[in-house]
Amino acid sequence: QVQLAETGGGLVQPGGSLTLSCAASGIIYRLTLMGWYRQPPGKQRELVATMTNGGTTNYGDSVKGRFTISRDNAKNMVYLQMNSLKPEDTAVYYCTAWVGGRVYWGQGTQVTVSS
Repeated sequence: QVQLAETGGGLVQPGGSLTLSCAASGIIYRLTLMGWYRQPPGKQRELVATMTNGGTTNYGDSVKGRFTISRDNAKNMVYLQMNSLKPEDTAVYYCTAWVGGRVYWGQGTQVTVSS
């Protein structure tokens, strides 16, 4: 089993910044990718950003140029630096990990962008 634990969500004003962190634990010797998805209120879950073990990244169109994903492979951590936040970035953010061909999800952390 794989466990993912997200931290760092909260309330931030428009234009502000926030950093999310996620730690993977458990049977993760075949971990190949980590990343973030989000689910805005009343909408479907969507891609935010992912990164492979080799450093290849993939970003959702709405966050390109504002969000940056990074990983610490030695610690099995993934981070999401979010800058220039907008009210439409309000969502539950989920950490994801691909391990041995299976996809795992964290429980999610709420990010609210509001003045």
